[in-house]
Amino acid sequence: MKVNGTHYRSLWWNHKDDVLEIIDQRWLPHDFRVQPVNTLQDFADAIVEMRVRGAPLIGATAAYGMALAMRQDPSDAAMDHAWSFLNATRPTAINLRWALDRCRNHLRPLAESERAAAALALAHEIADEDVEINRSIGSHGLELIKEIAAKKPAGEPVRLLTHCNAGWIATVDWGTATSPMYQAHDAGIPIHVWVDETRPRNQGALTSWELGSHGISHSYITDNAGGHLMQHGQVDLVITGTDRTTRRGDVCNKIGTYLKALAAKDNGVPFYVALPSPTIDWTVSDGVAEIPIEERSEREITHVQGKTEDGGIGVVQVTPDGTPGGNPAFDVTPNRLVTGLITERGICDASEEGLAGLFPEMAAAKSA
Repeated sequence: MKVNGTHYRSLWWNHKDDVLEIIDQRWLPHDFRVQPVNTLQDFADAIVEMRVRGAPLIGATAAYGMALAMRQDPSDAAMDHAWSFLNATRPTAINLRWALDRCRNHLRPLAESERAAAALALAHEIADEDVEINRSIGSHGLELIKEIAAKKPAGEPVRLLTHCNAGWIATVDWGTATSPMYQAHDAGIPIHVWVDETRPRNQGALTSWELGSHGISHSYITDNAGGHLMQHGQVDLVITGTDRTTRRGDVCNKIGTYLKALAAKDNGVPFYVALPSPTIDWTVSDGVAEIPIEERSEREITHVQGKTEDGGIGVVQVTPDGTPGGNPAFDVTPNRLVTGLITERGICDASEEGLAGLFPEMAAAKSA
């Protein structure tokens, strides 16, 4: 997508300097900064500190981290160390382990002399695949928006609600939940997006930055406003992303997603999840019982970063001194609350049968 008229991916290979570059998302939406990632520790820090964030982007970043490790030392021991080091950075998003497993399985049979080039080629492939997956998710999600638009008076927008940021900066490009929105806007369908602030890191501000840059009508709302809007008929469709989805269709996403799904169910609002297939964890059935939930720093709760009146970027404390913060980063929405899953192969029920119907080879491989 574009930033100030220039097309960017969330990460890219700088061929001139022979290094990976990323958008440092800690400074968005107020400052657009790009930085190189030079060492394995840099890769780990980028993931942990959320310079890169979003399950698909974390996976792609980890693949480039493996490529760097193979440049420095292509031995089995170095490969296993890099796998373990990067895998420990964030526990919830399954794309991280998926990308690391794919890299190790691909590289292990190769001679050490071949591994550096093969690892970099595979990282490029994973990044390019993510772009195409997200474009395809958007084309399928677009059909849902078209169906709603066809029933509305001419010119009345389809009103969508999304939680957290599942946009292009949470992927390599296009985004998951936002991809149908971009494609609807580009097709001339009027839409308006209700953007949850998404405490504690206010990632809705990233979504607003994206949508505003693309010219899409949107409003930034508090996390607790969504239910009210649904009660008053102001939400036609909810689309969120996901960091891990079980084989039966339970969805783990940013904390607060579960509450949106409950409100949607109570008010008869369709609740869809944009789901890239690498985000499916075929080894897990019960999301509430089995998915590890990352507990992040209490400082994300007690402090807020924002733009000051003099135009600088500052941090303020919002809690009384000595008040501790609890910060579970994700929650799980049971499949019974999910209307459907929007994947790169189409839309299916949030069920084991639905997912297996679209991805039979993946389901069969995990059950073998």
